[in-house]
Amino acid sequence: MRVLVTGGAGFIGSNFIRLVFEKFTDWEIINLDKLTYAGNPENIKEFEGQSGYTFIQGDICDSELIDEIFKKGIDAVFNFAAETHVDRSIMYGGDFIQTDVFGTFVLLEAAKKYGIGRFIQISTDEVYGSIKEGSFKETDALNPSSPYSASKLGADRLAYAYHVTYKLPIIVTRCSNNYGPYQYPEKFIPLFITHAIEGKDLPLYGDGTNVRDWIFVQDHNEALIFVFDKGIDGEVYNIGAKNEFPNLEIAHKICELLKKPKDLVKLVKDRPGHDARYSVDISKIKALGWEPKKSFEEGMKETVEWYKANPDWWEKIKSGAFKEYYEKWYKDR
Repeated sequence: MRVLVTGGAGFIGSNFIRLVFEKFTDWEIINLDKLTYAGNPENIKEFEGQSGYTFIQGDICDSELIDEIFKKGIDAVFNFAAETHVDRSIMYGGDFIQTDVFGTFVLLEAAKKYGIGRFIQISTDEVYGSIKEGSFKETDALNPSSPYSASKLGADRLAYAYHVTYKLPIIVTRCSNNYGPYQYPEKFIPLFITHAIEGKDLPLYGDGTNVRDWIFVQDHNEALIFVFDKGIDGEVYNIGAKNEFPNLEIAHKICELLKKPKDLVKLVKDRPGHDARYSVDISKIKALGWEPKKSFEEGMKETVEWYKANPDWWEKIKSGAFKEYYEKWYKDR
Protein backbone atom coordinates (compact mmCIF):
# COMPACT_ATOMS: atom_id res chain seq x y z
CA MET A 1 0.00 0.00 0.00
CA ARG A 2 1.39 3.38 -1.05
CA VAL A 3 0.78 5.96 1.67
CA LEU A 4 1.39 9.69 1.32
CA VAL A 5 2.36 11.28 4.64
CA THR A 6 2.44 15.07 4.39
CA GLY A 7 4.45 16.95 6.99
CA GLY A 8 6.34 13.79 7.84
CA ALA A 9 9.48 15.62 8.99
CA GLY A 10 7.55 17.38 11.75
CA PHE A 11 6.88 16.27 15.29
CA ILE A 12 3.75 14.14 14.95
CA GLY A 13 4.40 13.10 11.35
CA SER A 14 7.91 11.77 11.96
CA ASN A 15 6.69 9.83 14.98
CA PHE A 16 3.88 8.46 12.83
CA ILE A 17 6.34 7.15 10.22
CA ARG A 18 8.43 5.60 13.00
CA LEU A 19 5.33 3.80 14.29
CA VAL A 20 4.31 2.61 10.82
CA PHE A 21 7.68 0.96 10.24
CA GLU A 22 7.39 -0.74 13.63
CA LYS A 23 3.93 -2.13 12.85
CA PHE A 24 3.81 -2.80 9.10
CA THR A 25 6.02 -4.28 6.42
CA ASP A 26 3.64 -3.74 3.50
CA TRP A 27 3.26 0.06 3.73
CA GLU A 28 5.31 2.15 1.32
CA ILE A 29 5.69 5.65 2.75
CA ILE A 30 6.05 8.73 0.57
CA ASN A 31 7.00 11.52 2.94
CA LEU A 32 6.29 15.00 1.56
CA ASP A 33 7.56 17.89 3.65
CA LYS A 34 8.43 21.49 2.77
CA LEU A 35 11.11 21.53 5.50
CA THR A 36 10.08 24.84 6.97
CA TYR A 37 11.46 25.78 10.38
CA ALA A 38 9.56 22.95 12.14
CA GLY A 39 10.27 20.28 9.53
CA ASN A 40 13.57 18.93 10.75
CA PRO A 41 15.61 16.58 8.51
CA GLU A 42 17.15 15.07 11.65
CA ASN A 43 13.71 13.80 12.66
CA ILE A 44 13.70 11.47 9.66
CA LYS A 45 17.39 10.78 9.14
CA GLU A 46 17.02 7.21 10.40
CA PHE A 47 14.69 6.37 7.48
CA GLU A 48 17.19 7.28 4.75
CA GLY A 49 17.84 4.34 2.45
CA GLN A 50 15.16 2.25 4.12
CA SER A 51 13.14 -0.02 1.86
CA GLY A 52 9.63 1.30 1.36
CA TYR A 53 10.50 4.92 2.14
CA THR A 54 10.78 7.93 -0.15
CA PHE A 55 11.30 11.53 0.90
CA ILE A 56 10.19 14.44 -1.29
CA GLN A 57 10.92 18.00 -0.30
CA GLY A 58 7.99 20.06 -1.45
CA ASP A 59 4.92 22.11 -0.63
CA ILE A 60 1.37 20.73 -0.46
CA CYS A 61 0.32 24.01 -2.09
CA ASP A 62 2.29 23.08 -5.23
CA SER A 63 -0.46 21.59 -7.39
CA GLU A 64 1.94 20.41 -10.12
CA LEU A 65 4.07 18.49 -7.61
CA ILE A 66 1.01 17.00 -5.93
CA ASP A 67 -0.34 15.92 -9.32
CA GLU A 68 2.95 14.18 -10.13
CA ILE A 69 2.86 12.29 -6.82
CA PHE A 70 -0.76 11.20 -7.16
CA LYS A 71 -0.56 10.11 -10.79
CA LYS A 72 1.93 7.41 -9.73
CA GLY A 73 -0.73 5.94 -7.46
CA ILE A 74 -1.55 6.77 -3.85
CA ASP A 75 -3.73 4.47 -1.76
CA ALA A 76 -4.00 6.59 1.38
CA VAL A 77 -3.18 10.07 2.68
CA PHE A 78 -2.40 11.16 6.23
CA ASN A 79 -2.35 14.95 6.10
CA PHE A 80 -0.19 16.22 8.95
CA ALA A 81 1.17 19.18 6.97
CA ALA A 82 0.16 22.41 8.68
CA GLU A 83 1.32 25.53 10.38
CA THR A 84 0.45 24.72 13.98
CA HIS A 85 1.76 27.21 16.54
CA VAL A 86 -0.92 29.56 17.91
CA ASP A 87 1.58 32.29 18.83
CA ARG A 88 2.96 32.34 15.29
CA SER A 89 -0.57 32.44 13.84
CA ILE A 90 -1.22 35.64 15.78
CA MET A 91 1.85 37.19 14.16
CA TYR A 92 1.73 35.61 10.68
CA GLY A 93 -1.85 34.51 9.99
CA GLY A 94 -1.51 34.42 6.21
CA ASP A 95 0.95 31.52 6.30
CA PHE A 96 -1.62 29.45 8.17
CA ILE A 97 -4.44 30.10 5.72
CA GLN A 98 -2.17 29.27 2.80
CA THR A 99 -0.81 25.97 4.12
CA ASP A 100 -3.65 24.70 6.28
CA VAL A 101 -6.58 25.58 4.00
CA PHE A 102 -5.27 25.97 0.44
CA GLY A 103 -2.75 23.15 0.83
CA THR A 104 -5.50 20.79 1.97
CA PHE A 105 -7.60 21.90 -1.00
CA VAL A 106 -4.77 20.96 -3.39
CA LEU A 107 -4.48 17.50 -1.82
CA LEU A 108 -8.24 16.95 -1.97
CA GLU A 109 -8.37 17.97 -5.62
CA ALA A 110 -5.67 15.44 -6.46
CA ALA A 111 -7.47 12.76 -4.47
CA LYS A 112 -10.64 13.53 -6.38
CA LYS A 113 -8.84 13.41 -9.72
CA TYR A 114 -6.89 10.19 -9.22
CA GLY A 115 -8.95 8.36 -6.60
CA ILE A 116 -7.97 7.41 -3.07
CA GLY A 117 -8.60 4.52 -0.70
CA ARG A 118 -8.80 6.69 2.40
CA PHE A 119 -7.85 10.25 3.33
CA ILE A 120 -7.18 11.05 7.00
CA GLN A 121 -7.39 14.78 7.71
CA ILE A 122 -5.65 15.53 11.01
CA SER A 123 -7.50 18.40 12.65
CA THR A 124 -7.39 19.66 16.26
CA ASP A 125 -9.59 19.98 19.33
CA GLU A 126 -9.01 23.73 19.12
CA VAL A 127 -11.67 24.02 16.41
CA TYR A 128 -14.29 23.74 19.17
CA GLY A 129 -12.97 26.68 21.14
CA SER A 130 -13.00 26.84 24.93
CA ILE A 131 -15.37 24.99 27.26
CA LYS A 132 -15.92 25.72 30.97
CA GLU A 133 -17.38 22.36 31.96
CA GLY A 134 -17.85 18.98 30.32
CA SER A 135 -16.28 17.90 27.03
CA PHE A 136 -17.01 18.58 23.37
CA LYS A 137 -18.60 15.88 21.27
CA GLU A 138 -17.99 15.58 17.55
CA THR A 139 -21.45 17.03 16.80
CA ASP A 140 -21.01 20.16 18.94
CA ALA A 141 -20.73 23.64 17.47
CA LEU A 142 -17.31 24.76 16.23
CA ASN A 143 -16.00 28.08 17.49
CA PRO A 144 -12.27 28.59 16.88
CA SER A 145 -10.64 31.63 18.46
CA SER A 146 -7.18 31.94 16.88
CA PRO A 147 -6.00 32.21 13.27
CA TYR A 148 -4.42 28.77 13.75
CA SER A 149 -7.59 27.02 14.91
CA ALA A 150 -9.67 28.87 12.31
CA SER A 151 -7.35 27.68 9.53
CA LYS A 152 -7.52 24.11 10.83
CA LEU A 153 -11.30 24.35 10.90
CA GLY A 154 -11.27 25.49 7.28
CA ALA A 155 -9.33 22.37 6.29
CA ASP A 156 -11.45 20.17 8.54
CA ARG A 157 -14.75 21.25 6.96
CA LEU A 158 -13.29 21.37 3.45
CA ALA A 159 -12.32 17.71 3.77
CA TYR A 160 -15.82 16.86 4.97
CA ALA A 161 -17.31 18.78 2.03
CA TYR A 162 -15.28 16.68 -0.40
CA HIS A 163 -16.74 13.58 1.19
CA VAL A 164 -20.31 14.87 0.87
CA THR A 165 -19.96 16.38 -2.59
CA TYR A 166 -17.53 14.00 -4.29
CA LYS A 167 -17.91 10.88 -2.12
CA LEU A 168 -14.23 10.84 -1.23
CA PRO A 169 -13.43 8.44 1.64
CA ILE A 170 -12.51 11.11 4.17
CA ILE A 171 -12.11 10.76 7.93
CA VAL A 172 -11.41 13.79 10.14
CA THR A 173 -9.71 13.46 13.52
CA ARG A 174 -9.62 16.14 16.23
CA CYS A 175 -6.89 15.49 18.77
CA SER A 176 -5.96 17.18 22.01
CA ASN A 177 -2.50 18.59 22.78
CA ASN A 178 0.37 16.24 21.89
CA TYR A 179 3.69 15.93 23.69
CA GLY A 180 6.69 13.63 23.33
CA PRO A 181 10.08 13.26 21.59
CA TYR A 182 11.00 15.45 18.59
CA GLN A 183 8.53 18.24 19.40
CA TYR A 184 9.77 21.62 18.21
CA PRO A 185 10.90 23.61 21.26
CA GLU A 186 8.64 26.60 20.72
CA LYS A 187 5.75 24.52 22.10
CA PHE A 188 4.93 24.66 25.79
CA ILE A 189 6.27 21.36 27.14
CA PRO A 190 9.55 21.12 25.16
CA LEU A 191 10.19 24.84 25.65
CA PHE A 192 9.86 24.50 29.40
CA ILE A 193 11.87 21.26 29.53
CA THR A 194 14.77 22.70 27.56
CA HIS A 195 14.66 26.04 29.37
CA ALA A 196 14.69 24.23 32.71
CA ILE A 197 17.66 22.09 31.63
CA GLU A 198 19.46 25.34 30.75
CA GLY A 199 18.43 26.96 34.04
CA LYS A 200 16.41 29.66 32.27
CA ASP A 201 13.14 31.20 33.41
CA LEU A 202 9.95 29.43 32.30
CA PRO A 203 7.61 32.16 30.92
CA LEU A 204 4.04 31.08 31.67
CA TYR A 205 1.13 32.95 30.14
CA GLY A 206 -1.39 34.72 32.37
CA ASP A 207 -2.05 33.12 35.74
CA GLY A 208 -1.26 29.57 34.56
CA THR A 209 -4.81 28.27 35.02
CA ASN A 210 -5.45 27.45 31.34
CA VAL A 211 -6.27 23.74 31.04
CA ARG A 212 -5.34 21.36 28.25
CA ASP A 213 -5.74 17.60 27.74
CA TRP A 214 -2.33 16.06 27.03
CA ILE A 215 -1.84 12.94 24.92
CA PHE A 216 1.46 11.17 24.26
CA VAL A 217 2.29 11.41 20.55
CA GLN A 218 2.46 7.63 20.06
CA ASP A 219 -1.06 7.21 21.45
CA HIS A 220 -2.30 9.81 18.96
CA ASN A 221 -0.61 8.01 16.08
CA GLU A 222 -1.97 4.65 17.22
CA ALA A 223 -5.43 6.24 17.11
CA LEU A 224 -4.86 7.47 13.54
CA ILE A 225 -3.94 3.98 12.37
CA PHE A 226 -6.94 2.64 14.27
CA VAL A 227 -9.47 4.95 12.58
CA PHE A 228 -7.82 4.32 9.23
CA ASP A 229 -8.63 0.65 9.75
CA LYS A 230 -11.88 0.81 11.72
CA GLY A 231 -13.35 4.26 11.08
CA ILE A 232 -16.31 5.15 8.89
CA ASP A 233 -15.99 7.47 5.89
CA GLY A 234 -17.35 10.95 6.49
CA GLU A 235 -17.09 10.69 10.27
CA VAL A 236 -15.19 12.83 12.77
CA TYR A 237 -13.37 11.21 15.68
CA ASN A 238 -12.15 13.04 18.77
CA ILE A 239 -8.85 11.76 20.15
CA GLY A 240 -7.68 12.52 23.66
CA ALA A 241 -6.28 11.04 26.84
CA LYS A 242 -8.27 12.80 29.60
CA ASN A 243 -5.04 14.12 31.11
CA GLU A 244 -6.39 17.58 31.91
CA PHE A 245 -4.10 19.82 33.93
CA PRO A 246 -3.61 23.57 34.40
CA ASN A 247 -0.48 24.83 32.67
CA LEU A 248 1.01 25.86 36.02
CA GLU A 249 0.78 22.27 37.24
CA ILE A 250 2.56 21.06 34.09
CA ALA A 251 5.31 23.64 34.60
CA HIS A 252 5.80 22.54 38.20
CA LYS A 253 5.85 18.89 37.11
CA ILE A 254 8.67 19.64 34.66
CA CYS A 255 10.65 21.35 37.43
CA GLU A 256 10.07 18.35 39.69
CA LEU A 257 11.23 15.82 37.09
CA LEU A 258 14.36 17.84 36.38
CA LYS A 259 14.97 18.62 40.06
CA LYS A 260 14.80 22.33 39.36
CA PRO A 261 13.32 25.02 41.66
CA LYS A 262 9.70 25.91 40.94
CA ASP A 263 10.53 29.60 41.14
CA LEU A 264 11.95 29.26 37.62
CA VAL A 265 8.31 29.64 36.56
CA LYS A 266 7.57 33.29 35.82
CA LEU A 267 4.09 34.54 34.98
CA VAL A 268 4.10 36.79 31.89
CA LYS A 269 1.56 38.83 29.96
CA ASP A 270 -1.13 36.55 28.52
CA ARG A 271 -1.40 36.02 24.79
CA PRO A 272 -4.44 37.44 22.92
CA GLY A 273 -7.50 35.18 22.77
CA HIS A 274 -6.03 32.55 25.09
CA ASP A 275 -8.69 29.84 25.50
CA ALA A 276 -9.31 28.80 29.10
CA ARG A 277 -9.91 25.07 28.65
CA TYR A 278 -10.01 22.42 25.93
CA SER A 279 -11.66 19.07 26.48
CA VAL A 280 -13.01 16.46 24.08
CA ASP A 281 -15.34 13.53 24.64
CA ILE A 282 -13.62 10.41 23.25
CA SER A 283 -16.49 7.98 23.81
CA LYS A 284 -17.07 7.62 20.05
CA ILE A 285 -13.59 6.25 19.25
CA LYS A 286 -13.52 4.26 22.49
CA ALA A 287 -16.74 2.53 21.44
CA LEU A 288 -14.84 1.28 18.36
CA GLY A 289 -12.16 -0.22 20.58
CA TRP A 290 -9.39 2.39 20.94
CA GLU A 291 -8.13 4.04 24.10
CA PRO A 292 -4.82 5.66 25.08
CA LYS A 293 -2.18 3.47 26.68
CA LYS A 294 0.42 5.83 28.11
CA SER A 295 -0.24 7.46 31.47
CA PHE A 296 0.72 11.11 31.76
CA GLU A 297 3.25 10.27 34.46
CA GLU A 298 4.98 7.71 32.21
CA GLY A 299 4.80 9.92 29.13
CA MET A 300 6.26 12.96 30.85
CA LYS A 301 9.14 10.97 32.32
CA GLU A 302 9.91 9.51 28.89
CA THR A 303 9.68 12.93 27.25
CA VAL A 304 11.93 14.65 29.79
CA GLU A 305 14.50 11.86 29.50
CA TRP A 306 14.49 12.17 25.70
CA TYR A 307 15.27 15.90 25.81
CA LYS A 308 17.95 15.31 28.46
CA ALA A 309 19.54 12.66 26.23
CA ASN A 310 19.34 14.67 22.99
CA PRO A 311 20.72 18.16 23.61
CA ASP A 312 22.37 18.18 20.18
CA TRP A 313 18.91 18.00 18.61
CA TRP A 314 17.34 20.95 20.43
CA GLU A 315 20.36 23.16 21.12
CA LYS A 316 20.89 23.72 17.39
CA ILE A 317 17.26 24.73 17.01
CA LYS A 318 17.28 27.12 19.95
CA SER A 319 20.50 28.79 18.82
CA GLY A 320 19.24 29.37 15.25
CA ALA A 321 16.20 31.06 13.74
CA PHE A 322 14.11 30.06 16.75
CA LYS A 323 16.16 32.34 18.97
CA GLU A 324 15.28 35.43 16.90
CA TYR A 325 11.58 34.54 16.89
CA TYR A 326 11.53 33.74 20.59
CA GLU A 327 13.24 36.98 21.57
CA LYS A 328 10.87 39.01 19.38
CA TRP A 329 7.75 37.42 20.83
CA TYR A 330 8.73 37.59 24.48
CA LYS A 331 10.57 40.90 24.54
CA ASP A 332 7.67 42.79 26.16
CA ARG A 333 6.61 39.99 28.51
